[in-house]
Amino acid sequence: MQLELAVLDWMQLHLRCELLDRLMPFVSGLSNHGEIWILCAALLLLIRRQRACGLSAACALTLDLIACNIVLKPFIGRIRPFAFRPDLSLLVSPPGDASFPSGHTAAAFAVVFALKTAGSPLWRPALALAAVTAFSRLYLYVHWPTDVLAGILLGTAVGWAGAKLAGTLLKKPKQT
Repeated sequence: MQLELAVLDWMQLHLRCELLDRLMPFVSGLSNHGEIWILCAALLLLIRRQRACGLSAACALTLDLIACNIVLKPFIGRIRPFAFRPDLSLLVSPPGDASFPSGHTAAAFAVVFALKTAGSPLWRPALALAAVTAFSRLYLYVHWPTDVLAGILLGTAVGWAGAKLAGTLLKKPKQT
């Protein structure tokens, strides 16, 4: 925990600036409750040629919700880093749930890997937003570095699984 606090403190000391102080809460806010990723899945579901990718993203987000928010966060119950720095002025409202794993990061990477596994070229811009989202959670001092790493790993796994599940759901039964 001391090493992780040192990383977060280093970020606060060396990376904090007015531009990022304005940008990071906005970027992080795009993923509050998964809104941007749910919107992405919904839009893809509406486009006939992209429905498989949309279903992959939707399945991945559903698996992420179950694994991250229903199982892991309550079970592990890790305290957020800002609780150890009461003197730090947060740029966002303090989240009320547990810290591990980062739900913002997990949802973002779930969609990235669902799109990649489903063969959509949209995984590249999604990866850019996912990376900035993961960084924002550290910059805002609301997650430990290992929370973000776990979110990336969880998102990768449920993204792949979501795409495989969608592929199974979309297979047409053979006529006999």
